Formats: sequence, C-alpha cells, structure tokens
Amino acid sequence: MRSPDEAEIVACIPGLRRYARALVSDRDRADDLVQDTLERAWSRWAMWQRRGEVRAWLFGIMHNQFIDRLRAQRSRPEDSAGDALPEQPQRPLQNDALELRDLDRVLQRLPPEQREVLLLVAVEELSYQEVAGAIGVPLGTVMSRLSRARARLQEELRGPGPVRTGAAADRLRRVK
Repeated sequence: MRSPDEAEIVACIPGLRRYARALVSDRDRADDLVQDTLERAWSRWAMWQRRGEVRAWLFGIMHNQFIDRLRAQRSRPEDSAGDALPEQPQRPLQNDALELRDLDRVLQRLPPEQREVLLLVAVEELSYQEVAGAIGVPLGTVMSRLSRARARLQEELRGPGPVRTGAAADRLRRVK
C-alpha cells in the first residue's frame, strides 16, 4: 500500500468511529468494529477497484461487519442490547447531554437498516448514491429507508403528550 493510500484511510478513521459509535452505542464495541473494518480493508486493499471514494468503500466494509455481528447476535438473544432500553425516552429538563442521550436511545430503537442509512446521510454526509453503493442496495431503497427513519424518529421524539420542540427535534429537521 502506498503512503497516500494510507493517509486517505487514516483520514477516514474519525468518521468511521463516529458512525460505529452511533450504530452500536457502546464505545468499546464501536472501537472493535472500526478495528475490524480497518483490518479487513488493509487485507483486501488489492480488491478495491477505485471506482469511487475510499471513504464509501470503508463504510461499506463497516456495514458488512455490522450486519455480520448483528446476525451473530440474533442467534444469542440473551446478549441483545435492545432489551435494556426503556419503553419511551424521557426528555429531561436539562439540555444537551441528556437530550443527546435520549436521541441515541431513540436511534437505537430504529431497525439497523434504517439507522445506518440515516447516520450515513445525516452524520457522515454521504450522498444517497454513495450510501447505496456502500451498503449494496438500490438508490430507491436508501431513500425509502431514510424516509421511514426520519418519520419514526420524529414520532419517537414527540413521545406522548405535547409536541417536543427541543434541540434534538430541531436537529432532526436539518437532516438532508
């Protein structure tokens, strides 16, 4: 591997870590996912066909790693992280940190395929076409999953009672 290629991969690590943490909601498991992604990319560097950005290719590898882990976890339901989540997110009166925690819990309730599309578009700012290529689905599927994820997030963030208009709901409206 050439030095510019190495630099390009290293430049993608913060985005991969951010995406992994949002996917698995656990720092250690996220770091393991990033490490596995980088190991796989490094060992298969010769297979990269240079048809797009290396960033999208790395997110595609991470997607596949995440799905593989999710499938393995489903065969062991006692390890499921979703069981520990409360029924409804509680919006505290304090701002930022608690609001982000609530948003993270709601994100974790989304089906994985919706959550990953939402995160790749909203957080990592990949185009719909790049997301489609990274996770291996048609463009229309990306748009459909994104639409369903946004609708579900809005519904969850509103919760029972009056409509919430906090910072988390405002950020949700700013998603592409």
